[in-house]
Amino acid sequence: MRIALKEAAKAAEMDEVPVGAVIVRDGKVVAKAHNLKEKNIQATHHAELLCIQKACRKLQNWCLDDCDLYVTLEPCMMCTGAITLSRIRHVYYGTTDPKGGCVDTLIHVKEIPHNHHFEVTSGILQPECAEILTSFFREKRKKPKRDPASFRKIQ
Repeated sequence: MRIALKEAAKAAEMDEVPVGAVIVRDGKVVAKAHNLKEKNIQATHHAELLCIQKACRKLQNWCLDDCDLYVTLEPCMMCTGAITLSRIRHVYYGTTDPKGGCVDTLIHVKEIPHNHHFEVTSGILQPECAEILTSFFREKRKKPKRDPASFRKIQ
């Protein structure tokens, strides 16, 4: 989880929501990533998805059933779907997401029938994972909001 926190810090430096993810297989890091939604102008560029994509490329396999995912924030619905479809074995996350968490908070993924179910452990380095997000959004609130017309557009 400390590696995931370092990835989250990289995201914060780029003015991205500070979420980091790491995929581990046999005790070795296979892939790591952080949010790149703003930089890449892609709504789907969450840390978990980018990390899963990197791991699949590196392992030359879409099925990651012998891999574990460490992520600083409880995954959203989109990421939970990708975790399920890639057959990740175990998800370890740092802090819950009351607005979008879809592992334990808003949706209890294990209650969905006929679905690949992964193991879940929450609260890993919870204070540190929560603090990086809290600090980021505290600073964001101090700055004036961007004019929607100023958002970069895909050419």
